[in-house]
Amino acid sequence: MANVTLSLPDDLLREARHLAVDQGVSLSRFVAMSLEHRVEAVRGYRRARERQLRLLRQGLDLGTRGRADWTRESLHER
Repeated sequence: MANVTLSLPDDLLREARHLAVDQGVSLSRFVAMSLEHRVEAVRGYRRARERQLRLLRQGLDLGTRGRADWTRESLHER
């Protein structure tokens, strides 16, 4: 565990203390929980982004076996 010094506006510090008391935790634990929440949100976004990029790279099976048996014109004829 590491100690960190923060510089916060007085009104923000006051509100954070009140919120910590409302949740029944210390200010230190409240700040740690807030940071954990934010870090996990960013990690989740990164995991989802990587998953989607991986799907884009490998492509989806469209049942064509890599061959299109149609032409643009045949798809758009009326």
